[in-house]
Amino acid sequence: MSRLAVNLAVKLFLGVSSAAVVFGALPAQAADDPSPDQMVDAIQNITGLHKGLRRNHGKGFCGAGTFKGDPDAAALSVSPLFFSESLPVLFRFSIAGPNPSASDAAPAPRGLALQITLPDGGLQDLVMINAPFFPAATVKSFYDFQVASASDPATGKPDPEKLKAYIASNPAAKTFIDWLKANNPPDSYGDSRYYSIHAFKFVDAAKQGHWVKWRFEPRDGAKGLTAEEIAAAPHDFLEQKLADRLQTGPVEWDMIVTLGEPGDPIDNPTLLWPAERREIKAGILSLTTAGAASAGTCEDVMFDPNLLGPGIEASPDPILAYRSGAYAVSYGRRLQEKTP
Repeated sequence: MSRLAVNLAVKLFLGVSSAAVVFGALPAQAADDPSPDQMVDAIQNITGLHKGLRRNHGKGFCGAGTFKGDPDAAALSVSPLFFSESLPVLFRFSIAGPNPSASDAAPAPRGLALQITLPDGGLQDLVMINAPFFPAATVKSFYDFQVASASDPATGKPDPEKLKAYIASNPAAKTFIDWLKANNPPDSYGDSRYYSIHAFKFVDAAKQGHWVKWRFEPRDGAKGLTAEEIAAAPHDFLEQKLADRLQTGPVEWDMIVTLGEPGDPIDNPTLLWPAERREIKAGILSLTTAGAASAGTCEDVMFDPNLLGPGIEASPDPILAYRSGAYAVSYGRRLQEKTP
């Protein structure tokens, strides 16, 4: 499906239901799951409405580059990603949360979304954050996290007691917050690792499946800001720093695929796989332009982790399945807000 077709599909679905999914009916939901509209409302309420912008990862910028696959991965999956010398990639770098004016030193996850154009014109999206796991195992738990994080109209800030109560009753959220506290934000988008969080299935030429997760390992090395650098950092620096780095050549990451073994959880993004699992290098991601040089190229794209080409399949993770519906709602709202 081309990028134009994806965008057109969303426009068509808007006439049917604001909760419609671009690629078909909504996935089955648990009885207590919020609707995608309710989820997007909850995220939007954290800092208020920012018309025409993404409801989550509101602050970000675009980039462009290429992906080159590695033969080691081609033995595990028939995906064209791993059989091609060079495929065009659309990037979006971002900071988690709805606030488009967030500080670049904010203690929030960083996002990397990729849309790779396959040789036949199809698309493969990879949507990642720089934390290796997620703060919630169920849709309802993640929704409750957003509700607890909502700004109090009287103070303009979240109610600390609500957040405290949520975290006390949700160990996965506490683990995630502790990880953020122990891992300062990266000093550059190019100096950060990015993780799939969810498991996916690679399908090989013999139609055998292999459960995997992946991360993108920066060739420049991973580096976090020090406490002193956070205190002294200007409000905005990530876009300029990446642009400055690109003056010396492409910024590159190795795609590292981790192979799961029987018993490794494939439906719970809060759980890590054992560190000793086998890993292979699956390709090289190269960023060649970013920021002003790529202005506008990604902001009208709905990056969806369930937009998968041949040879890669989604896991039964309920968070992963739910994301398409919520993303479509967010996309539809900002598209309507931009339409005269």
